[in-house]
Amino acid sequence: MQKITKIFNSGKTFCYVIKHMYTKLQLYFTSHDFSQGICLLSDAMAEEEAYLPHPQYYDIEPIWDPLNFTPMSLTNSLRTADGPYLEIIEQPKQRGFRFRYGCEGPSHGGLPGASSEKNRKSYPQVKICNYQGLARVVVQLVTNSKDAHLHAHSLVGKQCDKGICITDQQPKDSSISFPNLGILHVTKKNVSKTLEDRMTEAYRMGYNCGIVIHPEIDAIQGEVRIPRELTDHQRSMICSAATKQAKEMDLSVVRLMFTAFLPDSDGGFSRRLDPVISDPIFDSKAPNASNLKIVRMDRTAGCVTGGEEVYLLCDKVQKDDIQVRFYEDDETGLTWEAFGDFSPTDVHRQFAIVFKTPKYRDLNLQKPTSVFVQLKRKSDNETSEPKPFTYHPQIIDKEEVQRKRQKTLPNFQDYSGQGGAGGMYRGPGGGGSATGGGPGSGGGGYFQAYSTYNNYGTGYSAGFSPGMSGGGAGIKHATQGRAEDSGDDCDMGDDPSSGAVVADRAQSEEDASAGETKCMLEARLVDVAERQAEALFHYAVTGDVRYLLAPQRHLMTAQDENGDTGLHLGVIHSQTDAVRSLAQVLSALPGEEVLNMRNDLYQTPLHLAVITQQKEAAEALVLAGADVTLSDRHGNTALHLATQQKEGGMVGFLLRHREVVELVDLPNTAGFCSLHLAVLANSLCSLRDLLVSGGNVEGQERSCGRTALHLATELDNVSLAGCLLLEGNADVDCCTYNGSSPLHIAAGRGSVKLTALLMAAGANPHKENFEPLFFREDDCCVDEEEDEGYIPGMTPLNMAATPEVLEILNGKEYKPETTIPVFIPPQGDMRSLGSDTKRALCQALECQGGSWESLANTLGLGILNSAFRLSPSPASTLLDSYEVSGGMVMDLLEGLRMVDNSTALTVLQGALCETEQAPLAPRSTTELLGRVQDLKLDGQEDSGVCDSGVELSTA
Repeated sequence: MQKITKIFNSGKTFCYVIKHMYTKLQLYFTSHDFSQGICLLSDAMAEEEAYLPHPQYYDIEPIWDPLNFTPMSLTNSLRTADGPYLEIIEQPKQRGFRFRYGCEGPSHGGLPGASSEKNRKSYPQVKICNYQGLARVVVQLVTNSKDAHLHAHSLVGKQCDKGICITDQQPKDSSISFPNLGILHVTKKNVSKTLEDRMTEAYRMGYNCGIVIHPEIDAIQGEVRIPRELTDHQRSMICSAATKQAKEMDLSVVRLMFTAFLPDSDGGFSRRLDPVISDPIFDSKAPNASNLKIVRMDRTAGCVTGGEEVYLLCDKVQKDDIQVRFYEDDETGLTWEAFGDFSPTDVHRQFAIVFKTPKYRDLNLQKPTSVFVQLKRKSDNETSEPKPFTYHPQIIDKEEVQRKRQKTLPNFQDYSGQGGAGGMYRGPGGGGSATGGGPGSGGGGYFQAYSTYNNYGTGYSAGFSPGMSGGGAGIKHATQGRAEDSGDDCDMGDDPSSGAVVADRAQSEEDASAGETKCMLEARLVDVAERQAEALFHYAVTGDVRYLLAPQRHLMTAQDENGDTGLHLGVIHSQTDAVRSLAQVLSALPGEEVLNMRNDLYQTPLHLAVITQQKEAAEALVLAGADVTLSDRHGNTALHLATQQKEGGMVGFLLRHREVVELVDLPNTAGFCSLHLAVLANSLCSLRDLLVSGGNVEGQERSCGRTALHLATELDNVSLAGCLLLEGNADVDCCTYNGSSPLHIAAGRGSVKLTALLMAAGANPHKENFEPLFFREDDCCVDEEEDEGYIPGMTPLNMAATPEVLEILNGKEYKPETTIPVFIPPQGDMRSLGSDTKRALCQALECQGGSWESLANTLGLGILNSAFRLSPSPASTLLDSYEVSGGMVMDLLEGLRMVDNSTALTVLQGALCETEQAPLAPRSTTELLGRVQDLKLDGQEDSGVCDSGVELSTA
C-alpha cells in the first residue's frame, strides 16, 4: 500500500494502471483473505510494470515479495502502521460511579471522564486516528482480567440496546464522546443467563473480537455482513462457557471495550479496527472498590511500644483486603512503615476496624514525634488520605515507684538538734534548740501533720527543756516545774492585788480562757512525753521497735506531697522490716484505717508491694488485715496487678489466701479478669495457678466477649492455647459477641499452628459467626425466592488467609515445616563389653599405681582426672565417661598398649575373642536399624545381592 500511495502522489497520469489496479483493490477490500488480497495486488503491479518509470525515480523499493510479507491475523482488522486505528483520548473515571440495579430507576448522570470536574464535565471519548469519515463504534462491558471476557452488567443510555452501546461518527466529527452511559447491575441469580445472551449476541453480530468465549467460538471472527446463525453445538459451548465464567466474575468492576467499524463498498460497517479497552471502572458501593476514607478514630496518639487498641470508623472496606498503615517520611522519602494488628473478625460490618498500634522504629524516643496513618487496600494498593498520629516516649515508671525512690534519703544529722534544711518530706528547716537540742526546733520533720505538734513548741521547750535536753535531770523534774508554773500563772490572773490593770472584763475573760487552754495543752504534752519516754525504755529493754511506733500511731495517717503514708514509703523503699513492724502495730492497736489508705494514684500499700514484687511485705500486709478487694485507679486489685507480671510467683502466693481466690473472676475497669491478664502477659505459670484455683476459663472480657482462648489465639501463643484446652478444658468453639470462635481468628490471621491445634481439639470449621458473608445493597433488588431472606455468616473456611490454613481446615494433616534437631550423642561400641569385663579392667587399672590416670590422658579425658579422683572407683568412672563420649573398644585397646598395662590388656583381648565367636544380638531398635542399614550398604558394595540371593534395596 505504501508503494501504491507513493505512485499516486507522484502526479503522473497512468490511466490504464489506475483503472486496472482499482479493480484489484475492490477484490482486495471485499476479500475474506488478507493474504489473497496482497497476492492480487502484487500480480496487478507485475502486469503493469512496463508502464511504470524506474523505481529509483520515486525512491521506492524495487521488489515487494509477498512471500516475505509478515502475515497478519485472519481477522478483518485494518490496523496498519499508517492506517486508521482507534484510540481512547479520555478514559472513564475509575472510582466514584455507582452501578445501579434495575429497580432503582435510571442513573442520575452519565459515566464521567477521568478529567471531569464539578464545574467542567467531561465523558469517555475515543478517536479514529488517520481517518476522516463515517464510522460506527460499538461499546461493550468486559471483565477486569488478563483475558477479557464479556461482562454480565449492561450499558444503558440513549444509544444502548441489549447491554451494548452503538454510536455512529459523522464525517465532520474528529472524535466520539459518550455522555449518557450508565451501568446496570445484574442480580447474582441472573448472571449466568445474562452472560449467555450477551455471548450469543456478540457472536451473531461479529462483536466477539478481542474477547474470550470458547476456543472454537473465538476462532470465528471474520467479517459479518448479516447476523450469523448458531448451531446446537455452538449454543452448548456458549452455555458452558457462560456458566463457568459467571462463577469467577467480579461484579464490582468492569471495563469498556470500544470497537470501530468502517464502511465497506456496500455501505455496511464490516471493516473492523482493533478494539481498545479502557481502565477499570469500580462500583462505588462495592467494599473492595470504593474510595477509602478514615472518618473517625478514638485516639490519635500512643506509646512507642505499640499494642494500644484504636477504634477506627471508615467508609466501606473489605475485611480481608484492608490494612491500617503507619508511616513516616521526610524530604528523602519513606523512612518507616508498619501496619496495625487486627484480624478480619475485628472489622465490623465493613465500616469499623479495631486494631492495635504497631511499635515505633525507635523505642528510646525522647520527645513526641508525628507520623501518619492511613487505610491501604491490599489488592490494588489504593490508600486513603493520611491522618496524623503522634507517638509519645515510653513511660517506664507508670506507677511512679522509681521516681519516688530517687528522692534524697533523710540524714540523721538533720535531726540531731543542730538545725537543718528540712526533712525528706513536707516541712521547712529550722534552727537548733536554745538548750542544746529540743525536738521542737529541729529540721522540718517527716510529715506535714507533725507541724501541728510543732505549733506547741514554745510551751514544749519552755516547760520540758530540763528533761528533754541533753543534760536534763529527768521527767519527774519536768513534771514538778510544770505544776509550779501552772499555779503561778493561774494565781496571777485571779489576784486583784497583783498590780494588773484590767481595762475591760471581756478581755479578762478571754485571757483567762487562753490561760486554761495553755494549761490543757501543757498537760497533754506532758502526757505525750511520758508515753514517749516509756516507749523508749521498753524499746531499750526489749529491742522491739514496735514499742517506739505504737505512740506514733496518730501520725501514721500523715501523707507527703504524693499522698504516701509512712507505710507506703516503707514499701516503696523496700524496707521490709519497717513495713512488717508498722503493719503489726496498726493491726494490734485500735485507730484509723491506715493499712488501706490510698495515695494520689489510688494505690494502697498492698498494691505497691505487688507492683514491686515484695512477697514478704505483701504477706505482712495481708496478715495484718489489708483489704485485698480494694482497687487502684484502673480497677485493678492486687491479684490483677500480680497477673500482669510475667513472673508468676506473686500470683501463687496471693492465691494461698481464701479472700483472694474469691476475686479470680472479678473484672477490672477494662473488662479483663485475672485469667485474661495472665494470657496477655504471656505468663504460663500464672495461668496454671489461676486454673487450679478455679478460674472460669469461659469467662468473657467485657469489650467484645473474648475468652482467654480467643486472646491466646490472637497472640499466636500455642503454649497458652494448649494449656487452656488441655488443663482448663476450654470450649474450643466458644464465641465472642459477634459469634466468632477462636478458629475464626486463627484462620483469619493465617496462623497455621493455631489452626492445626484447634482443629485437633475438635473445632468446627463450618461454624458461622454473625458477620454476613455478603451484603444486600438494596432490598428491592433481591429476589426473595433466591435466599428467602437468609444471609449466611462467615465460617473459618471463608476467612482462611492462606492456602495452608485452608488445607488444614479441609482436613489435611498438619506437618511441621522444620523439626527441632535432637542431639544424639556419638555411639561407640563400649557397651558390647560385659559387666564382668569392665570390673576386671577397673581392678587392673587401679592396682598398678594409678595407671588409669595415664590411660585418661591417652584417651583425651585427662582434664577430668580431678573429678575421677573424687569417685570411689576412678577407673570405673573413667570407663563410663569414655563410653558416654562414644569411645571405641579398639581405641581403648591401643591406649592400654601405650600405658603398658599388661593385665588390663590381657583382660580386654580375652573379651574380644569371646565376642568374635558369638556376635551379640541387637539390644535395641536403634541397633537393629543400624544393622539393617549396614546390610544395605554391604549389598550395595556387592552389586545389590546378598548371600541368600535376595536383592536388597539401596534406595
